[in-house]
Amino acid sequence: MTDDFLHYPTLIDHAMRGVVRDVLKRIQVSGLPGEHHFYISFSTIYPGVQISEQLKSRYPKEITIVLQHQFWDFRVEEQFFTVTLSFGGVPEKLVVPYAGLTAFADPSIKFGLQFQHPELDESESGSLDIPQDPVTLDVPPSEDGSAEIISLDAFRKKPG
Repeated sequence: MTDDFLHYPTLIDHAMRGVVRDVLKRIQVSGLPGEHHFYISFSTIYPGVQISEQLKSRYPKEITIVLQHQFWDFRVEEQFFTVTLSFGGVPEKLVVPYAGLTAFADPSIKFGLQFQHPELDESESGSLDIPQDPVTLDVPPSEDGSAEIISLDAFRKKPG
């Protein structure tokens, strides 16, 4: 069998992360249309991911967030996005590089993507242009003070 010198799986994975970025750019401009909402899973240990120590201790490897009704300070950049969500009534700002994504789903249309596990590649993480300054939160908590975190294990394909 011929070696894959072009690394097609890596190219496809990169293109799928670009789909997520493009979708989030549209949402940043015009908001969520219709019933669309997103479950976004990412590695909490991937370089460039910024979450509070409290969330990191609660979700030491991976977390799934929901972008639906209550999120603030949403900003989409070329290599990462930022968003503020409320966890138990406490606003938390998250910085998420697309390279750290593990899954993306829009259950309103039964659409989902699962990514290769993010590699902790120093050469890639060193090229991320993500602000490393502490973030000051000035966001009121949501009306009900909650955030919904959902496991995507049911959507993942089982090996076999």
